[in-house]
Amino acid sequence: MEKQGDPWFDDGNLVIMAGSVGFKIHRGVLARQSEIFRDMLTWPQPSTTTDIETVCMYDLPVEISNLLKAIYDGVTFQNRDIEDFFFLASILRLSSKYFIAHLRRQAIEALAKTWSHLLEDHDAMVERAIQAPVGSELTYPYVHPIHVLNLARETHIRVVIPSALYFLSMYPFADLVRGSHPKLSAESPSGLPRPSSVLSVEDMNNYTLMFQHRIEIMLDYVRRFLSERRSCVACQYRRDETDAAPPSRRRPLGPEEIDPCSHTFARVASRASRTWFTRTGPLKWMLQTVQYLESDGMTVCVRCKEAFKSDVESHRLNIWEALPGVVGMPNWWLLKESDLPELPQQ
Repeated sequence: MEKQGDPWFDDGNLVIMAGSVGFKIHRGVLARQSEIFRDMLTWPQPSTTTDIETVCMYDLPVEISNLLKAIYDGVTFQNRDIEDFFFLASILRLSSKYFIAHLRRQAIEALAKTWSHLLEDHDAMVERAIQAPVGSELTYPYVHPIHVLNLARETHIRVVIPSALYFLSMYPFADLVRGSHPKLSAESPSGLPRPSSVLSVEDMNNYTLMFQHRIEIMLDYVRRFLSERRSCVACQYRRDETDAAPPSRRRPLGPEEIDPCSHTFARVASRASRTWFTRTGPLKWMLQTVQYLESDGMTVCVRCKEAFKSDVESHRLNIWEALPGVVGMPNWWLLKESDLPELPQQ
């Protein structure tokens, strides 16, 4: 052993060797974590010059150090920079490899907070990305979705895949082929390994499906959802001839007339048709069309505005719920249950 690693406990009764770095820990603590560790400690080990039991593990010393500290001290995952992702990826890989269930679950929960199965979490991620300071090529969410996809494939996680593919579909195809995005070549300051930067054939096909689906969503929203939008039944500007109608609404509209709210929705449709391009995220863009109604010169009654907001939110939710099916995956609930099943009540 050339170097003592961290952790190193003087009262430990087991040395873990990772390359030339040793970690002195407690046999019972390690064996308690998983059957893999319990079985590993029964295997014959190479002879050493020390009197203490020694086990060799063929992982990077920095990864073993992080794993052992997570076992002893617990772990908190953050999302401040690319190093936080590399740290999470390392814990996720080793906890999956050695069947450490509680650490694996924590890592999946942290990863799925950014690459979420919930629309509200996705909205929060996009909003944070938009608000991130400009000036660095490694902006929030810091990691390239290709790395997220390859980490998920490597560790057999499915719940983050639809969200990552949706985000990936906003990248130009030429960029993916060249693989030249700065996030793909980012290195860990502490030497943690980086997931593969090459998009698999399977996910290249999935990218194509999601890209086409995203474009179809935007075209449908402009051509059908917005262009065919009319004032609601309870519109304050509608006119009719019923005796119960107030005087201001008794004159019916002429054949060439259109009520102010319907006219405003036509303007919103026209504006939306000019503000999307191939990298537009339709779910965020739909929220922006709601904001158009707040612009100066947009005449719309409160009832039509609230009905429009409600319909847009329902439409967005339906799109989100259908997202896994675009690439042939089960629904969100089944994906979540496969990776993050409900824990039994204590």
